[in-house]
Amino acid sequence: MSLRSSDIDRIAHLARLQMPPAQAERMRTQLNDFFDIVEQMKAVDTTGVEPLAHPTAVIDHVALRLRPDVASEPNQREANQQSAPAVEHGLFLVPRVIE
Repeated sequence: MSLRSSDIDRIAHLARLQMPPAQAERMRTQLNDFFDIVEQMKAVDTTGVEPLAHPTAVIDHVALRLRPDVASEPNQREANQQSAPAVEHGLFLVPRVIE
C-alpha cells in the first residue's frame, strides 16, 4: 500500500489539520515507510507459531522490574471534593447522561 499526496490531503482535511506541502510530503514519506515495514512483517511465515500472551512468556530467566503496588500519595478525598458542586457519600454527583 502506498499513499499519494491526495491521500495525505484528504486525511488532513478529515482530521481538520492545516498541513503545509512540505510537511505533507514528509508525512507521506513516513507513512509509506511504516507501511513498507508492515508489508515486510506480513511476509514472514508464521505457520505453526503460537501467539504469545506476553513477549516474555517464552523466556524463563527474564524478570520484569515492577514497582511495588503501594499507595504513594496520601488520601485527600475531602480536600479534592470541596470544590465539587455535588458530593454524596464521598462520590461526585453528575447529571444523568444515559437514559
